Amino acid sequence: MKLLAIDTATEACSVALWRDGQVVLDAVELTHGHAQRILPMIDALLRAQALRLTDLDGIAVGRGPGGFTGLRLAVSVAQGLALGAGLPTVGVSDLAAVAQAVFDRDAAVDQVLVCNDARMKEVYTGLYRRGRDGLAWLDGDERVAPPGAVTAPGRAAPGRAAVGAGRGFRAYPQLAERLRAHLEYIDDALLPDAGSIVRLAAASFAAGEGVMADALQPVYLRDNVAVAKSLV
Repeated sequence: MKLLAIDTATEACSVALWRDGQVVLDAVELTHGHAQRILPMIDALLRAQALRLTDLDGIAVGRGPGGFTGLRLAVSVAQGLALGAGLPTVGVSDLAAVAQAVFDRDAAVDQVLVCNDARMKEVYTGLYRRGRDGLAWLDGDERVAPPGAVTAPGRAAPGRAAVGAGRGFRAYPQLAERLRAHLEYIDDALLPDAGSIVRLAAASFAAGEGVMADALQPVYLRDNVAVAKSLV
């Protein structure tokens, strides 16, 4: 299976290729300019792997939550590429991508409390547990909330760890300080990237969960953001 993943939901602009279990990632952190970088990055990655879009089995995208402009960009690009090549798509949570990055690098972690910066004195947050398949599974709901409303995860199993991850902990130091005693550690540098997104997407595609491009939708979480039926 060969999959392309795209993510521009945060400061990170990234693309990744899944090729029969192997992941190739290209990522850069930007303050702006994602729209100018993402298509050349996709083209360079495919060329480096001697692939065309029509050689792929699907396209995955970080569907949010994240910045409004970044989400519209990523979903629009994924829709356009998928429609042109006749490929199915999968949207993957950017919060789950952060949790997956932690699970992949630290075998002792059983729970990850993800807090990404949502601006406006809020964070996007979700609690993820490691599944038997090694993938991040949401425990409860993803939500947007003030830092003071984020609660600590329950006690981890003996010999296992609960940790915090995401730039929300960096943006709101009081959140990190309040929850530090309940977490083994906090990684406040992590941003979602297409490498973790394509790993999660591979399981979705294998389970037959791919959808047509026009069914792909961003997830904003904020109620005051109107979601267009199609962004193409």
